[in-house]
Amino acid sequence: MTKLTQNIIVKGKKDGHIIDIHCSNIVMGSGDFFREDNLEVAGPVMNQFLALGGNTFDTGRHYRHSENALGVWMEKEGNRQSINILTKCCHPVRGALDVPRVTPEAIEEDLATSLSLLRTDHVEMLLLHRDDETQPVGPIMEKLHGIVESGRAYAFGVSNWELPRIQEAMAYCEAHGLNTISLNSPNLSLAKTLEPRWPDCVSANDAMIEWHRQTGLPLFSWSSQAGGFFSGRFTPEDRTDEDMVNSYYIDENWQRYERVNVLSKELGITPIQLSLSFVLNYDFPVAAIIGSENAEEMLASIEATTIKLTNEQMTWLDLRSN
Repeated sequence: MTKLTQNIIVKGKKDGHIIDIHCSNIVMGSGDFFREDNLEVAGPVMNQFLALGGNTFDTGRHYRHSENALGVWMEKEGNRQSINILTKCCHPVRGALDVPRVTPEAIEEDLATSLSLLRTDHVEMLLLHRDDETQPVGPIMEKLHGIVESGRAYAFGVSNWELPRIQEAMAYCEAHGLNTISLNSPNLSLAKTLEPRWPDCVSANDAMIEWHRQTGLPLFSWSSQAGGFFSGRFTPEDRTDEDMVNSYYIDENWQRYERVNVLSKELGITPIQLSLSFVLNYDFPVAAIIGSENAEEMLASIEATTIKLTNEQMTWLDLRSN
């Protein structure tokens, strides 16, 4: 059975010393699948993920039951020391209008709640779930620096921040001698988004990809399989899933879909595996967050990590060559 062997190294700090956080390049997303009332189903899948070399779990303050269920499961299994937790804070308040919450106060409030629910005194990685460009980066970076110094998180990063803001924040950290951003988590997938699947979400564009290539900063991709766009469940004629239609139903993605089907047959793999391997074959550190809800989906994703694509195949799949 295929095991995960490739680690993504995130730079962190523990007890005043710089450390390497070794993260599996497949990250198990929890979402609604991971609930306390579903542990009999989800627990064995998570245990198998660990047995096959996975070690990193993605969760967030906004993900309803996820943090509590993860805490219950880790306590039950006694496996906290084997796991990297990536959680997120500062999600906007949902309602008639989204209310931004990217402030030092919101960071503190969310982290304290997360640690309590997770039944732990630290997380390995803490991400800001959204950005609010009306807020200056200085106080936000100062707060995250202090959290790392306190040991409550070993590293911090951002999700759904545009590249100029990331660069501004990192420049501030460098100028003031602070711990800095250690990872970035935008959407990155073979299918390109026409519009964000959720408000204020960011997909990695060419400029961001090139910046990651130059800096080597790890990228943790959410929706790395584009919501299952290449799974065969969707066709140009079937427009019943409004979110998928609004996000991915463009001619270029259907051309990518056709090419994925051609190449996956040549390689003897499934189209969804090929779409995941595309993300993992970039020439800088990439981890893919997956949303498996059963062992079969999880195993198929792990098998995709062994697929090596040539530069020619990568460019052809992405419509950059004929």
